[in-house]
Amino acid sequence: MSNNKGRGLQANALGTFDTVVMAVAGSAPAYSLTATTAVLVGAVGLASPAALLYGAIPMLGIALAFSYLSRIDVNAGASYSWVGRTLHPFLGFISGWALVISTTIFMVAGSLPAGSMTLALFDDDLAGNTALSTAVGAGWFVIMLLVVLGGARLTARAQLIMSGVELAILGLFVVLALFHTDNARPFDWSWLGFSHFDGMTGFASGALIAAFYYWGWDVTSNLSEETRNSRRTTGLAGLIGVGIVFLLFEVFTIAVNVVLSSRQIEENDANVLSVLGEELWPGWGGKLLLVSVMLSTIATLETTLIQVTRSLFAMGRDRTMPSALGKVHRTWNTPWVAITVVGAVALVMMVASNALGTVGDILSDAISAMGLQIAVYYGLAGLAVVVAYRKMLLKSPAHFLLAGLWPLFGAGFMFWVFVESLGELSTAAITIGIGGLAAGLVPMLWYWRRGSDYYRPARLDASRTVEADYVVPDAYAPAGTRAHEGLPTDF
Repeated sequence: MSNNKGRGLQANALGTFDTVVMAVAGSAPAYSLTATTAVLVGAVGLASPAALLYGAIPMLGIALAFSYLSRIDVNAGASYSWVGRTLHPFLGFISGWALVISTTIFMVAGSLPAGSMTLALFDDDLAGNTALSTAVGAGWFVIMLLVVLGGARLTARAQLIMSGVELAILGLFVVLALFHTDNARPFDWSWLGFSHFDGMTGFASGALIAAFYYWGWDVTSNLSEETRNSRRTTGLAGLIGVGIVFLLFEVFTIAVNVVLSSRQIEENDANVLSVLGEELWPGWGGKLLLVSVMLSTIATLETTLIQVTRSLFAMGRDRTMPSALGKVHRTWNTPWVAITVVGAVALVMMVASNALGTVGDILSDAISAMGLQIAVYYGLAGLAVVVAYRKMLLKSPAHFLLAGLWPLFGAGFMFWVFVESLGELSTAAITIGIGGLAAGLVPMLWYWRRGSDYYRPARLDASRTVEADYVVPDAYAPAGTRAHEGLPTDF
């Protein structure tokens, strides 16, 4: 990697509980439900619960891949480092670039609902004003930008408050949904089967959207250099996060199928959760779930900022992107240049997004485009763990299943979904998704020709036992020489 010297991120700033909260917040339960349910129902109809169920199985395989890889390479770049050191540096860069592009797009798509939900608390008519929603959402984005700039501990405290209130509200409505009797249609077990999918292409479309639902738990890996006992904590927190959000997604998606009509879902494409809340608790329900969505959206803007800025920090540190991105603030120990650049780019994109149409239109294309990019970097991570653990897979059933077979299935599923869904997506979604990935070829080739050490990596091999305890150095050394590799003794 690079010989660039400088300050590192703040070590040991986060504990296990903080990291689990980050994983759940990264998947943004309330936001994902309100922003994506209409898109999912539009793609697969009553098969929405099935898409989330079958999407969770390969996603757990990817979470296992992240868990095992984080035990042998603690790096803020996560899949960017792992894929580069196992498969090929070019693929590693594309993996990191896919995360950077998808998170940047999300910060635009996520800020719009944050603004519209805030306005809806005061006046429903104002919430439909895309320009005003953008302005208010940009305000929330700037606040989160400042929180992330203030350091990992401040970020975790803010996250605990926002996500705590969000999950408490969602838990209340889980109970209300269970006892609701005024149904638009009765529950049917076939919603969890394959009968409602429009063939394999329809199934792939649903799975691609489901990937967006779950996406975000892997923020724990981007925080690994700032987490205590990170080799165990970051992966475990990711797995717990996937489990928690899976239960919430299933319960609320089934509730939407039961309580709301197809017309209600279609007419409220960017506001499904508040409509569900009004049905479950007339008068107060809609407003309470609006609050949960607003908090969820703001919270996940924070975790997304962490993912993109830590990834850019790792790239700057390795000189695969401008080295200034690897600079750390002397007081807050945060990558302040990366944070500033991301903030400026996202704010410009928010203004430009007003020309694209309504909030619902913007969300639909953005979610599909991000799904393509997510499938790429998750799929590559699933392959990377198999290569890293290849010498150990036959030494124990646990390694064979959890570090081999399941992640490999997850990777294959992600790539299959990517290919199958191309025929179903709009031209705008494909242009954003594939064009965004292709743009990464420019910096990749530029810095490869300039001789970045990232393109001459120390290979990642789980069978090599090195020092067990990872310590973040004051002056970070090349990633291949740092004491950040270790051999997990168990899962």
